[in-house]
Amino acid sequence: MTTIHSPQDLASDTAAAERYAREQVFHDHTFGEDARAGVGKFYSATARSYDQYAAAVRRAPVGAAILEYGCGPGSLAFDLGRAGYDVTGIDISPVAIEQATQRAADEGLSERVRFVVMNAEAMTLDDDSFDVVCGSGIIHHLDIDRALSEISRVLRPGGRAVFVEPLAHNPGLRAFRALTPKLRTPDEHPLTMSDLDDFQRRFPGATVSFHALFTLGAMAAYGRRAFPAVLARLESLDDATFRRLPWLRRWAWMTVLEGRVGP
Repeated sequence: MTTIHSPQDLASDTAAAERYAREQVFHDHTFGEDARAGVGKFYSATARSYDQYAAAVRRAPVGAAILEYGCGPGSLAFDLGRAGYDVTGIDISPVAIEQATQRAADEGLSERVRFVVMNAEAMTLDDDSFDVVCGSGIIHHLDIDRALSEISRVLRPGGRAVFVEPLAHNPGLRAFRALTPKLRTPDEHPLTMSDLDDFQRRFPGATVSFHALFTLGAMAAYGRRAFPAVLARLESLDDATFRRLPWLRRWAWMTVLEGRVGP
């Protein structure tokens, strides 16, 4: 049977293909040249959000099947493999997958951890095949509706989606992003509060936490002995602020999302 596509469908398919190509070229360059190494220190202010994300993933029983969605050169996959999980990592960047596969071989983890070049919006993976789908800074590179549909599709009943993502609303961060366009692709879009609502609709009962507002100020002490203490105090200030003034949550830098597929 021949499928007849409308002009709108064809335009959408072409636009998506062009977007995928841009993302692949950008990330091949980024991973191949380690092009974001200079901004790594700024993410030290968001360490607690990544710790919460990793802890949520590790609540799965040992031996669970975990998909790292947009894995880059490996991210969490290696720690999960060493802990006894069965991990598949996918990424649109062949360079990232090559690097991750080599590292898995070098560390003797090829039995537990495998990496595949794949489009996260159209995965060639079976339905109901993973206990956890997780990712760090990936959803905001994608068509969110397509991504959430695919994540839901490959999760087993009762399976969990766990992600840590940047938010869009903080005016200071928006200015920084505008001033540093070479650090990101033209298609990425930090999440909005509306996007968080979409996640909660897709995964009823999902939890959303907010991180890194005042902690950005800890960068003034970065590299000094006082940095951990300054960061801890500012994290406490963030917690109190988000609790007492919930409207400021939208100005957080990072969010951790955790949802479950029914029942």
